[in-house]
Amino acid sequence: MPPAQRPNIIFVLTDDQGYGDLGCHGNPIIKTPAIDAFHARAARLTQFHSGTTCAPTRAGLLTGLNCNSAGVWHTIGGASLLRHDARTLPEILREHGYRTGLFGKWHLGDDYPYRPQDRGFEQTVYHRGGGLTQVSDFWGNDYFNDTYLVNGKPKAFEGYCTDVFFGVALKFIETHKAEPFCCFITPNAPHVPLNVEKKYRDLYADEAISEKLKRLYGMISNIDDNFRRLERRLDELGLTENTILIFMTDNGTETGCEVDPDQFITAGYNAGMRGKKGSPYDGGHRVPFFLRWPAGHIREGQDIPTLAGYTDFTPTLLDLCGIECPEVEGRTLRPLLKGGAVPENFKKRVLVTDTQRIPYPIKWRLSSVMQENWRLVCGRELYDLSSDPEQRNNLSAQYPEKREALRAAYEEWWALCSRQFNEIQMTRIGAAACPQAGLTTLEMCNEDSNVVWHQGQVRQAQVSLGWWNIHAEENGTYEFILRRWPEESGHAIRDGIGGFDIDPGPENFLEESALGWYRDGKAIDVYGAALKLDGQCFYQDLTTGARAAIFTVKLKQGMHTLRAWFSGGNNLFTSTVMSPYYVSIKKEKS
Repeated sequence: MPPAQRPNIIFVLTDDQGYGDLGCHGNPIIKTPAIDAFHARAARLTQFHSGTTCAPTRAGLLTGLNCNSAGVWHTIGGASLLRHDARTLPEILREHGYRTGLFGKWHLGDDYPYRPQDRGFEQTVYHRGGGLTQVSDFWGNDYFNDTYLVNGKPKAFEGYCTDVFFGVALKFIETHKAEPFCCFITPNAPHVPLNVEKKYRDLYADEAISEKLKRLYGMISNIDDNFRRLERRLDELGLTENTILIFMTDNGTETGCEVDPDQFITAGYNAGMRGKKGSPYDGGHRVPFFLRWPAGHIREGQDIPTLAGYTDFTPTLLDLCGIECPEVEGRTLRPLLKGGAVPENFKKRVLVTDTQRIPYPIKWRLSSVMQENWRLVCGRELYDLSSDPEQRNNLSAQYPEKREALRAAYEEWWALCSRQFNEIQMTRIGAAACPQAGLTTLEMCNEDSNVVWHQGQVRQAQVSLGWWNIHAEENGTYEFILRRWPEESGHAIRDGIGGFDIDPGPENFLEESALGWYRDGKAIDVYGAALKLDGQCFYQDLTTGARAAIFTVKLKQGMHTLRAWFSGGNNLFTSTVMSPYYVSIKKEKS
């Protein structure tokens, strides 16, 4: 395909919105008319499966690799860093003349070389971490009038988060309308906390549903309005015909339903499926996938029930754009999208997804092996969705041959994914592309993934201990800056905070259950700070009013293990209090 004729790509990926959180999938209450109308015109992959949580899905989408192969099997604790040598879709598209942008959530690494601008996106407006209000996010963000990173530099924006991310994406589209572009719009909504504009929450004021659902549905109706805004602007710019427009969610719903201990739905709506986010049952990983490209002669207004998944995203888009795909673990869905007979290599295809969310993957953990309508869950439970869509009747004893065949397929998958489990992902320090690294406890490693990941935990002075893996790009002298509060907050290490230090405005609703995340902050009784790099230990007393403890250390090029503490007594190693929540590192000029 000549470069000038290649299609634009716009990918809308929402956060923690499930298959059942749309009117077009039978939800009787939610108001999503724009996405419903798009669904009616699009090719609809009705058995499309993701990872079961945010970062793993994103890793697979961008690389065509199973998330475990890509080094991403968790959302925190150093296991959400996309393997530094994995090629990404935007990197390949840029090599073929595309302009690339990402606007919203990233969640595959906050520091070099894992940031979106390091992985192929030339224009970025995003928040750090896995969501607004998390530890590495700009301090005090609350979804309203927040500060985001523009190509890595903080900038304050006015407006509600979803409106902002769609708005900057539209500016990117308008700027590059005369050349092929790839635009990822990845709002953090409707991820918790369920902070929403009052007018959207009030769309559901008279519904007999929980306050939580009113907020969730309000956030999704706001997404729907922005999707309508996007489509109208594409029409005005004359871009609709030759643009591949995709709507997808990243995993099963988080707050759209309630489940019992066996993952059966007890409240809310989940399109008749068992499980939600994080579950090995279909409700955890079956997601909407709607694709439309009028000029590409894609099937419109049709369901495609063939089994497909998130690893197919990159090879499919490259194929549709006429670009050769590197060797990946997914496959192109072009034959399915174009119509005709289902290709032979799809008829008995096996897909696997799992939930690890632990420091090191464990075989069979919360896994689903899928083939046509069969599901093998955790290696033991066998279900036939053609007669049992809610996965209530375990057929393992009745069909032992099918169970063992799917177990054998999982063994092959595990052998493929586990080849690089021991590869350590490291933040690079002293790199010209990123003069100052900013580590937080969100990506700190330890043996149980019990890390401080949210700003509310910082306020509560919750203790977590662990280490960071870093790689010095050059020999030299490095400055390590340890903080309890982030630099932009202006607070000293020992300080507490009284009251609120945010102002969402009178017409904006903060989720009641989350108000503690924004209120007050405990003082901590610490008097010393320590740093340990490999076998070297350093200690200093903390002065009254100190905002940071600063250590200057000579490092050799290569990998190092970093540990740091604030201490409550004279003997550091018998009175450890906590790791600092924030560590900045920069190389001194030679």
